[in-house]
Amino acid sequence: MANTKSAKKRAEKSALQRAKNRTVRSKMRTAVKKFRAAVAAGDDKAKEILAGTIKIVDSTAQKGVIHKNTAARTKSRLAASLKRAN
Repeated sequence: MANTKSAKKRAEKSALQRAKNRTVRSKMRTAVKKFRAAVAAGDDKAKEILAGTIKIVDSTAQKGVIHKNTAARTKSRLAASLKRAN
């Protein structure tokens, strides 16, 4: 555990940031799962869901939770899966 005051403060800040990052990452993963479920079910609204999912993925990358290339790869795969489904 941290010994100095600054190290203790840094540990607390890191814990708070980790919680925020986990929330954002979880939101993104949930959106991706919902989109994939919609595609698998042949839902007509999959295209609309894709737009919202891409927005969430971009937001996650902009916040630095995931790398921009990871976001690009995820969006590409989602779009490709929608195209294959149609």
